[in-house]
Amino acid sequence: MAKLPKRYERFLEKYPEIARAYHSLGEATAQAGPLDEKARSLAKLAIAIGARQEGAVRSHARRSIEAGATVDEIRHVALLATTTIGFPNMMAALSWIEKVLEESEA
Repeated sequence: MAKLPKRYERFLEKYPEIARAYHSLGEATAQAGPLDEKARSLAKLAIAIGARQEGAVRSHARRSIEAGATVDEIRHVALLATTTIGFPNMMAALSWIEKVLEESEA
């Protein structure tokens, strides 16, 4: 997995109980339904794109790769956002994803 952002590392150190509770909530939501890890990671990528959260888009693109999603599947998630959030917003998200894909090739 990619190195965690310093801000998040500081949060983990300063608030370990909250971090554990947050992680437990994430695990509970992951296990609450039938989606497998890859489907969950792509869904979370789509949510991050819709929310225009650059850091989350980058994180969930990396997690999607780790979960076995292909480059084409990850790009397709961004393209699907076009008719919901608009072409400029989709292009921004696609540029964030492309940076992650470039970094993963290095």
